[in-house]
Amino acid sequence: MSQTLLVSLGLLLLMMIAGTALLAVQAAKDARYAARVKGIRTSGYVDVRREPRAPRITLSGVVSALGTLIARSGMLSPKTVRELEQTLAAAGVKGSAALGLFVGSKLLMMVLMPIAAWILGNRFNLSPLMHEGLTGAAAVIGLLAPDWWVGRQHKKYVEAVAVGLPDALDMMVICAEAGLSFEPSITRVALEIRHAHAAVAEEFSQTASELRVVADSRIALLNMGGRTGLDSLKRMGSMLAQTMQYGTPLGEALRVLSAEMRHETLMRFEERAARLPVLMTVPMILFILPCIFMIVGGPAAVQVMKTFAQ
Repeated sequence: MSQTLLVSLGLLLLMMIAGTALLAVQAAKDARYAARVKGIRTSGYVDVRREPRAPRITLSGVVSALGTLIARSGMLSPKTVRELEQTLAAAGVKGSAALGLFVGSKLLMMVLMPIAAWILGNRFNLSPLMHEGLTGAAAVIGLLAPDWWVGRQHKKYVEAVAVGLPDALDMMVICAEAGLSFEPSITRVALEIRHAHAAVAEEFSQTASELRVVADSRIALLNMGGRTGLDSLKRMGSMLAQTMQYGTPLGEALRVLSAEMRHETLMRFEERAARLPVLMTVPMILFILPCIFMIVGGPAAVQVMKTFAQ
């Protein structure tokens, strides 16, 4: 990678950031104009003192605008955009700016990290081979680091949902036995459990919102498991959809499902405990057995060495 190419990439990046900033300023002006027109239509006048201020241009806003521009420009297929949005939602990264931040971060890190690696290579006088290898490795790391972070967040989010789901089902059983129907029950549980299990509360809140909007409640229940890909949520959505379709008692179905999830959790703990002897085999061979051999056979070896020395 020559220095001219790095300078060209830097100039291209600066031009893209400047264009994104101009687009953000223009969008802020359009928002102010739309707010003034709305005020004229509703009240007939505009209070200049209460006119909405233009939003501040921050680094995250510029990165989000840049990523949104790239994602919506046609460089990424609609299928890829949908998959990225689903992956970010499954990782608990939600909001209108999530996709833009992800794509913009990948682009910036893929460009800035090789430039930083090239500068460091020149500073420490590395060999040309190491210099090129460090720059290429920095580009790969910059491209894959956001994916690694999203995957880590997805794993943590799914684990948090799996841990708190049995407790949420127990609360839904209480609500169902108290006489609440399904939609008020899931709304109440999402409200009460948000301090203990925020991930479960978020999933239940989104499901309650979809139940109020979607005509067919089974679609909202099936989407509950499809967002995270968690098997327990998929099973819960399917079971609740069948319960609402055939009219079976909701409290009994929830109680059975909660017992099954707790049993599965106990089985996972037992499985991890059963793996401990296998995992301890290598440390025992490397660290414990040599010490035992030294203690048991060491005096005899010293005695033999003394005997041959005489």
